[in-house]
Amino acid sequence: MKEKTYVQDIDRNLYDFRNEEGADTFRLQSGLTRETVEQISREKNDPEWMHDFRLRSLEIYEQMPVPDWGPSIEGLDMSNIATYVRPNTKMSASWEEVPEDIKDTFERLGIPQAERTSLAGVGAQYDSELVYHNVREEVAAQGVIYTDLESALHGEYAGMIQDHFMKLVTPRDHKFAALHGAVWSGGSFVYVPRGVKVEIPLQSYFRLNAPGAGQFEHTLILVDEGADLHFIEGCSAPKYNVANLHAGCVELFVAKNARLRYSTIENWSKNMYNLNTKRAQVEEGGVIEWVSGSFGSHVSYLYPMSILKGRGARMEFTGITFAGRGQNLDTGAKVVHAAPDTASYMNTRSISKDGGVSTFRSSVVMTKNAGGSRASVSCQSLMLDDISRSDTIPAMDIRAANVDVGHEAKIGRISDDAVFYLMSRGISEEDARAMIVSGFADNVSKELPLEYAVEMNNLIQLEMKGSIG
Repeated sequence: MKEKTYVQDIDRNLYDFRNEEGADTFRLQSGLTRETVEQISREKNDPEWMHDFRLRSLEIYEQMPVPDWGPSIEGLDMSNIATYVRPNTKMSASWEEVPEDIKDTFERLGIPQAERTSLAGVGAQYDSELVYHNVREEVAAQGVIYTDLESALHGEYAGMIQDHFMKLVTPRDHKFAALHGAVWSGGSFVYVPRGVKVEIPLQSYFRLNAPGAGQFEHTLILVDEGADLHFIEGCSAPKYNVANLHAGCVELFVAKNARLRYSTIENWSKNMYNLNTKRAQVEEGGVIEWVSGSFGSHVSYLYPMSILKGRGARMEFTGITFAGRGQNLDTGAKVVHAAPDTASYMNTRSISKDGGVSTFRSSVVMTKNAGGSRASVSCQSLMLDDISRSDTIPAMDIRAANVDVGHEAKIGRISDDAVFYLMSRGISEEDARAMIVSGFADNVSKELPLEYAVEMNNLIQLEMKGSIG
């Protein structure tokens, strides 16, 4: 009998519980029409400019083709997707006022505990609406604004939002950016004043509970000159036998000499189409750090983009992807060096098993103004069986002479020599393989904000087990 070893798939038991939709849950009829968009706009009490923006976005959506260059999304039929589902509650700053079924969901995911111990503020979105938003008094006292985007649309920051909303990611970028512009709902607005350093992170958590629904939250963050922020985004959903859609949007503005770390932990269920769009603009001397963990969804298209607009601006992207059975995760990062002496570094690890497909795409653009800039891309992939697949697709557009650009990619399997070496030191084959997988992911996974929520710890515990048969 031959011993088999394998990496256990991620245990999703923590995330696959679900709540039945209450009788008082408001759910728009599935499909996308002008009437749908008009109704969402009324529900949101949009200012006139936002109402008009939604309708223009819908027109663009109807004119644009479905992307045909990545994983197939044929199973996504917008006529079967409800674009707006409102739970039976209003947003609260008091955890005790959140309805018990929704509160229980976030309690089981460890969010309140994380808030009490490790976070400066938390926003919790359930389906299409934020149900909880709070920020520590000492952080608010620094002038930091952390609120839901929809409230901010009607407050003193309304002009700031109008100046920045979908200016980095425009409805014309692609079909699902246009869809987002038409039906967006929920999300957070963050403003960190000049020179303020937020010592502990802010976090938003997105839970999609409703079957056959879409989630379209919008996150807008402005980090002013010399300021510093770490923002964490977590996502999960229970598994259904119908398609769900996530088409959120993230826009980040990093001012002169400011720093923003944006960490994302995505553990969507395997019926989810994750078509998210994220983009950052970085001014002179500013820094954007992306930390990305992609562990879920049926299909993902996710490529955070950084525009290094000012001299000396920097970008770092650190990512880890795990593609198991039934998953086709197409991920990566983009960077545009639009100013002199800018720098970017991408460092990723991907693991695929049980027929999972992992594709890493990188795009590096050096404009004619990027003299003295440098870019480095490092991508390593590990396939754990002979039915999985991993691809690396780099793109480089170099239009300046005095720049330094490098790309390194490695795709392979667990080395039998490495296993033999560890076994010769008294380590079992099972433990040897576990050590190799853990070591492969370590220099990336250690960047993930594991200490902030129980949920995150479960995502990268890839345990080795052996069986006889």
